[in-house]
Amino acid sequence: MSRKNSRRSSRSHISLVPQPTNVTTLTVVAEPIAPTQAPRQRKPTREPNWVTKSLLYTLRVGILGAGLAVIAGTTLTVFAPTRFLSSQASTSKGQEKSTAQKTAAVGIKPQEAIAKFVSTLTPQDSQADSSASNQIQLTEELIPLKQKLANLDKKQAKIETQAFFIDLDNGKYVNLAGDTPISAASLIKIPIAIAFFQDVDAGKIKLNEKLPMGKDVIASGSGDMQYQQGQKSFTALETVTKMIAISDNTATNMLIKRMGGKAVLDQRFQAWGLTHTQIHNLLPDLEGTNMTSSKDLATVLLKVNQGELISLKSRDRLLGIMQETKTRTLLPPGLESGAIISHKTGDIGTVLGDAGIIDMPSGKRYIQAIIAKRPYNDIAARTLIQDMSRATYQHLKATESIPATKPPSVPTKVVASPSSEQKKLDSKKAMTPATSILKKPD
Repeated sequence: MSRKNSRRSSRSHISLVPQPTNVTTLTVVAEPIAPTQAPRQRKPTREPNWVTKSLLYTLRVGILGAGLAVIAGTTLTVFAPTRFLSSQASTSKGQEKSTAQKTAAVGIKPQEAIAKFVSTLTPQDSQADSSASNQIQLTEELIPLKQKLANLDKKQAKIETQAFFIDLDNGKYVNLAGDTPISAASLIKIPIAIAFFQDVDAGKIKLNEKLPMGKDVIASGSGDMQYQQGQKSFTALETVTKMIAISDNTATNMLIKRMGGKAVLDQRFQAWGLTHTQIHNLLPDLEGTNMTSSKDLATVLLKVNQGELISLKSRDRLLGIMQETKTRTLLPPGLESGAIISHKTGDIGTVLGDAGIIDMPSGKRYIQAIIAKRPYNDIAARTLIQDMSRATYQHLKATESIPATKPPSVPTKVVASPSSEQKKLDSKKAMTPATSILKKPD
């Protein structure tokens, strides 16, 4: 029994021992079978609490939502771009409104910043500057000054005078029959020069390009180009400078031809709002067929001053040329030392005028245009224009020195009245007319 149990507990091996009879014996060796181990039990895991579950759930939902949003947004932009763009536009409008409110709170004026930027652009872009809030608009008529000018005009019964004045600080103006059409004489060269610089800004004319001086444009009267027929051409800048500074008629005709002729320029003048300014004949136009008005001239100078018609760079160049005007016997004598005037005169015998922009030493700037219809070469018209210029300057000088608030009354010393001799000297000065200088018509 013990032998049987021994055989069950372990496997026996059988050896085949070779016998003498040459029979091979197979020996089988059996190794003991290792007992099977029981499966290992896992340690029980702890269930996450509700806080952890909430965070994990929220994170998963967020990731899923972000993914769906990206997919949905892409789909909308592909299949419904209009809605997407409209929503973007409404958002940008809201942002602009918010930005405007913030800039207003800190005192920033976007219109002024835009105006400064636009001034460096082409004339087409610079015209947008006219809508800015800092543009001068005519406000109210300056009655006290108008009465002073009217009283001076009444003293010269033989002369029909018209004048237009604009205060560039506050928009106040004076219109003394300024809407009446009148012969332009050489004052027509002001809008022609503006049209020239407008074409320069547009790239249609180069300042250094050569303009031919043919026989069809050579004119008599003022200017020296008519005597330089050996020189076949002049630069555009030299031509416009001569037209203004020495009122050269040949230079004027060259520019009219270069810019397309009289009819083309007349259309441009009308587009600027100049209701009476027209070119009917080339210069010298001694018959006075070319027309304008003092209001037209003041209006176009106002537009130039504000950069509406030409760029500020061209404006500065034009006003610099107008400061070189050689004839200084009309508006300039009415100004005091230190004043700067950019102007152009006109004289055809029966009509005399001057129009320009004046800067006072105090910084005040104003526009004045005065045109007088007179008996042929009547010197009284020159004196009248000088007196009107002086009255305007002195009125502005006196009014800007008045304090904004009335100072408290204080005891004043009694000032002795002037002597009779001093009164006589003062009365003589008041009766002495302004110095007049005769000149050849320009």
